[in-house]
Amino acid sequence: MQSQCIFATQTPVGPPVEIIRHSFSANAKKTGKRVSLVTGLHGDELEGLYICHRLMGILKEREAQNALQGEVHVYPAANPQALDSGTRLWPFFSVDINRTFGENNTPSLAVDLSKALLADLKSNSDLVVDFHACNLQLMELPQIRIIKDFEKKLVPLAQLCNVDLIWVHPHADIFESTLGTNLNQAKIPTLVIEAGICLRINKTYCEQIILGILNLLEQTGTLQCTEPRTDIKNPKLLQPHQVAMVQSPNAGLFVKSVEIGQALQKGDKIGDLIDSSQKQKEIIAPCSGLLFTLREYPTTGQGAPLARIAIEETS
Repeated sequence: MQSQCIFATQTPVGPPVEIIRHSFSANAKKTGKRVSLVTGLHGDELEGLYICHRLMGILKEREAQNALQGEVHVYPAANPQALDSGTRLWPFFSVDINRTFGENNTPSLAVDLSKALLADLKSNSDLVVDFHACNLQLMELPQIRIIKDFEKKLVPLAQLCNVDLIWVHPHADIFESTLGTNLNQAKIPTLVIEAGICLRINKTYCEQIILGILNLLEQTGTLQCTEPRTDIKNPKLLQPHQVAMVQSPNAGLFVKSVEIGQALQKGDKIGDLIDSSQKQKEIIAPCSGLLFTLREYPTTGQGAPLARIAIEETS
């Protein structure tokens, strides 16, 4: 393993801000792809940090066994200031680093960091995986989100990653300044994995994704494959019209009655919403399907998401 600092800047007080790339490479002639793993763009999303920690341990062993046929680059802390403070945004500036990629951004320290990261990824990657967790309100099943424009290229790769579902989104301006969109526009296939909830580590989900990334590395020729894996999930492929959103009809306290990952039937109770007048309203599933998003933070406002359901197709 080789480690290199790709960006460094001194802060007024304390240690410098640094982004480190850890690289694992074939000892002989490289025949596989260059795959980069990025996590920590949001400092409160810790699942990816644990996943990269585990993968680096495995890759050290496989590198020593001469099992690498390409290159794997790991960026385990892409936003070190936010990781230190446990916040989604870059502290002091309150900037979302994952909204600073691309050309149309006001110059700032955060933009300098994102430019350096993007340039390094472009120089060292044939394929990128960007790890995320959900915000404090929602729990998510392991999934890969793909913008419609890149569906044809990304879906076959996403199907190797052992996630529960692949969710295809229509294009929207909000994605233009994200790392994933900018890399995909630069013809570098980039998968955005989302799982769990921020400020927590769901070990079951992490181990599921670790298995998927190892399968991805093997199937793309980056890592030697000793024998085909038989324990990789076949994910549901969801188009925008195949996702049902359940929103809060009013402000209140949401108390769930189900667990994420359950197969729901239309009319099943998802939970109760208690409003300020002590009235209790049952929240009902509007359709049958897989519950892949569930609100964990009880306090909710009107229109806030309570659940998402992958609609069960009827024959």
